Amino acid sequence: MNPQAKLIFIASLLLGSTITISSNHWIMAWTGLEINTLAILPLISKSHHPRAIEAATKYFLTQAAASTLVLFSSMINAWHTGQWDITQLTHPLSCLILTSAIAMKLGLVPFHFWFPEVLQGSPLTTGLILSTAMKLPPMTLLFMTSPSLNPTLLVTLAILSAALGGWMGLNQTQTRKILAFSSISHLGWMAIIITYNPKLTLLNFYLYTLMTAAVFMTLNSMKVLKLSTLMTAWTKAPSLSAILLLTLLSLAGLPPMTGFLPKWLIIQELTKQDMAPAATIISLLSLLGLFFYLRLAYCATITLPPHTTNHMKQWHNNKTTNPLIAILTSLSITLLPIAPMILTII
Repeated sequence: MNPQAKLIFIASLLLGSTITISSNHWIMAWTGLEINTLAILPLISKSHHPRAIEAATKYFLTQAAASTLVLFSSMINAWHTGQWDITQLTHPLSCLILTSAIAMKLGLVPFHFWFPEVLQGSPLTTGLILSTAMKLPPMTLLFMTSPSLNPTLLVTLAILSAALGGWMGLNQTQTRKILAFSSISHLGWMAIIITYNPKLTLLNFYLYTLMTAAVFMTLNSMKVLKLSTLMTAWTKAPSLSAILLLTLLSLAGLPPMTGFLPKWLIIQELTKQDMAPAATIISLLSLLGLFFYLRLAYCATITLPPHTTNHMKQWHNNKTTNPLIAILTSLSITLLPIAPMILTII
């Protein structure tokens, strides 16, 4: 892709996200979401492969439908209350439509079908943007409207997301699809707590972004798209494979890694809200995710592929790794001890 064109698209992404995050008026928030959608489409379809074009089409259709619902929800609210302010969303029907629209934007169950397909058709760098930066504007809208939303509906969507994200990721062999289902599962953890403690949702989102960025950048550096390639990648960059193991375990939420912090705090908050059954169910469902993270981790650190056909081992790669990967992986593994300091900030 032409560097000038890429610069324009990245700048438009930043502009769209900034407009949505900083707006108080529904029309401005909707404008930001639309700019975001249009800016990411060329980045998804830049390879001109039929699957990439299909992914861009699916993304466009779902995001256009979700943006329409956001606009529809705000218009109903303005019709009944005369308010266009985002924080003044009070009409029950508006709240219901907005929850559906943002669930569609984020890829929460049952509006998740587009997300694995779009991620599978995109390059790893675009997949990283889709999994992290593109989720920030809808998450901000959810944060701003959280006092008005229906807690029962969000808890139901959250538990379904954690369940389906775990189950559907079990039999995948493509790393991008595994990361897509991992994202759906993590979104479940964020959605379950949004009405009770919105700041915890944001903390979870930031740490999820950190860990996912580390995994995507590591896989991109090793040029790994499927599990069979990951099995022989240790010869290319042994230290990177070892670090990938720890980052994946952190993403799974195992102590004493960073990923354990949001899960621990969410379970604690749910218990305080007399929602111990919901906390128990979502904790058990996270074990499904743990299985496929362990599978990825096992494939990353295995030294010989477990079958009789001879694999061509890849050449050891001596080129320097992106220093950002080192910073992100270090943070993904070691932030748990400074949890008290993080909690005083939020």
